[in-house]
Amino acid sequence: MKKHAIDLNGKTILVTGSPGFIGAFLVLRLLRDLTGGTVISLDNMNDYYDPALKEYRLRRIEEAAKSAKAKHVFIRGSIADKALIDRVFADYHPQIVVNLAAQAGVRYSIDHPDTYIESNLIGFYNILEACRHNPVEHLVYASSSSVYGGNKKVPFSVEDMVDHPVSLYAATKKSNELLAHSYSKLYNIPSTGLRFFTVYGPAGRPDMFYFSATDKLSRGDTIQIFNYGDMRRDFTYVDDIVEGILRVMGGAPEKADGPDGLPLPPYAVYNIGGGTPENLLDFISVLQEELVAAGVLPQDYDFAGHRALVGMQPGDVPVTYADSRGLEEDYGFTPRIPIREGLRRFARWYKDYYAR
Repeated sequence: MKKHAIDLNGKTILVTGSPGFIGAFLVLRLLRDLTGGTVISLDNMNDYYDPALKEYRLRRIEEAAKSAKAKHVFIRGSIADKALIDRVFADYHPQIVVNLAAQAGVRYSIDHPDTYIESNLIGFYNILEACRHNPVEHLVYASSSSVYGGNKKVPFSVEDMVDHPVSLYAATKKSNELLAHSYSKLYNIPSTGLRFFTVYGPAGRPDMFYFSATDKLSRGDTIQIFNYGDMRRDFTYVDDIVEGILRVMGGAPEKADGPDGLPLPPYAVYNIGGGTPENLLDFISVLQEELVAAGVLPQDYDFAGHRALVGMQPGDVPVTYADSRGLEEDYGFTPRIPIREGLRRFARWYKDYYAR
C-alpha cells in the first residue's frame, strides 16, 4: 500500500499509555526531535505494577519538556472514560494519535478479564469514535505478537491466520485490529497496527520476565524458567520499537477509492520484532552476566542454585519470531540492537534506579 508522508513537526500528537513503558520512551524521543507542536501524554497511572515507576518516567518527560521545542501536556485519565477522550479531542484536535494504552500481560488476563474488556475494547472503541468525529491524519495503535496464538509456522507473518488466540489478552488485541479495519473502511481513517514482540529495556514493565527475574535474583530468590527453558522469544529493545513507531507515524496508509467508487480502507498491520529469536536460557545467561558486570549481583553469585525449570504456563507459547520484512520494505527499518547491548543498558539502569 502506498504511504502518505507526514511531517510530524508542528503537529499535535496524542500518545495514550504515556508514561507507560513504550509510551514514555516515544514521548521522550518526540520531545528530543520535534522542532514545534504539542505532545499530549494520557495515562490513568493505574497500579497494575508499581506506580512509582510511572511517576519516575513522567518526571523524566517533564524534565525533558523544559528544554524541548515542542510543548508537552500530561492528562491523567483512562481511555475507557468516553467523556474524557471526547473532551481531549475537542480541546486539542490531535492530528496524529498513537494508542499505546492497554491492559497488558497474558497471565494477568486469566484472573482479571474485566480490566482487559474495559481498557482494550471499550477504551479502544472510544479512541476510534473520537477519530471518527474529529478526523485525524493517522491513527497508530499497539497490537501484539500474542495474536499469533499457537501458530506453529515461524517466523510469524502478518499474512498468517490469527483466528485462534490462546489468551483473552491476545483476543482483545486481534479485536483491536478488526475494529480499526472496520473504522478505516467506514470512515476513511488511516490506521496502522503494530504487533510488538517482547519489548524490553530500562524502566520497563516489572511484570516482564527479564525485570521480574532481576528482582528475584537480587533478593536471592529462585526464578522459574517456563517450559523447562525450551522457549524462544524475539526480544526487541525499546529504542528499536520507538524508531519503528516514529517511522510509521510519518507514513500513513494512503486514501484511495476502489473500482466501486467507495473508499478502500487505508489500513495496515506490521510486525516489529528483533528478527533473531533468542533461546530463553541463553537470554538468561546474558542477563546474569550483565547484572554481575553492573554490580547488581556479586561476582560469585550462584546462578544454578537460583533456577527452577517448570512447565508451560496457560496462555504462553513456546516460540515468537517476527517476519518484519513489511516494515523494512515500506519504512526502511529493521530492529538492530542486540540483546547483550540492550540488557547491559537495562542492568546499568536497574543498578542506578534502585541505588536511589
